[in-house]
Amino acid sequence: MTPTDITDVICHHFAGVVPKASWGENALFYNPGQLLAHGVYFCTLKLHDGDNDKASELNRAGVFRVALGLTPATYASLFGKKPARPLKGGIVATGHDFTAMNVLIPHPVYAWMGWAQILSPSRERFDELLPLIGEAHAQAVERFNKKTSVKPAKGDA
Repeated sequence: MTPTDITDVICHHFAGVVPKASWGENALFYNPGQLLAHGVYFCTLKLHDGDNDKASELNRAGVFRVALGLTPATYASLFGKKPARPLKGGIVATGHDFTAMNVLIPHPVYAWMGWAQILSPSRERFDELLPLIGEAHAQAVERFNKKTSVKPAKGDA
């Protein structure tokens, strides 16, 4: 799958998603009606290393990262306790190989916030992750509704 394929699938499957180039990556925000300046992001696609994010070696040919925010319970069930926040430019201490392809693992920088990553997922692996993306989307809907004091629209969660 390509980053464009993944963005298209997510936008098709989940309501209120707004893709936006932001912070050096393509972020997928929940922001129906553009009520917030940026919305609440729940998934990102990054195509290259950043100044403070080189652990996944995204500058390799054809490699990109899909990152998603997990609920605390899901993060704990998949990876255990969240790691401590790394120093600027550092990575979390989880013992994972952050260059591993097509495997869901903690995010090298944002695992402390409950984020996970997968590098260049296959279609089959991506399809397996859709429920987790749905959970991330539902979490973004909840946060959006709190920020805007909007009651959930039918079918948005």
